[in-house]
Amino acid sequence: MKLPLDFYIRNDVAEVSKELLGKVLCSRLNGEVTKAAITETEAYAGITDKASHAYGDRRTNRTAPMYAEGGRAYVYLCYGIHHLFNVVVGEAEEPLAILVRACEPIEGLDYMRARRGKPEDDRLVLGGPGTLTQALGITTELTGTSLLADRIWIEDHGRAVEREQIIVGPRVGVDYAEEDAERPYRFRIG
Repeated sequence: MKLPLDFYIRNDVAEVSKELLGKVLCSRLNGEVTKAAITETEAYAGITDKASHAYGDRRTNRTAPMYAEGGRAYVYLCYGIHHLFNVVVGEAEEPLAILVRACEPIEGLDYMRARRGKPEDDRLVLGGPGTLTQALGITTELTGTSLLADRIWIEDHGRAVEREQIIVGPRVGVDYAEEDAERPYRFRIG
């Protein structure tokens, strides 16, 4: 079942990040459907979070989707190479986002392997935010797309992730964010 809008319209970005664990990120591009279970997320708390692209209320063409009502994709290019997928949450004008860092493939493995350039017998790994977007075909073209539509969405397959299964720690690669780099906003299934 596709997640409803009210799942996304919440301002507790850390809580929603935890609740995304075990949910299934789906894409339908050029008739090719792929699905992968979310195993790791990172929360970004908007204008007061030095690690967020919206820190200090930065409004640019790139960050515009973050200011929309929750339930949209925010996809940006990192280092000019990797497309990174984020889930926008909260009310409009509250630029909260959750980076999906890792997934486990479920459906459409042949499409994922082809997009990743992996041979058939190779174990498909979606252990990083750049590899998972490549496998699912997610690019910056999809930024701002509604997660309630049919190109990219998130489903609940009933997988319960218990609180004691969630490993909490600081985010990765945000040392520039000074004290905010240490926020316990990285969540993964242990």
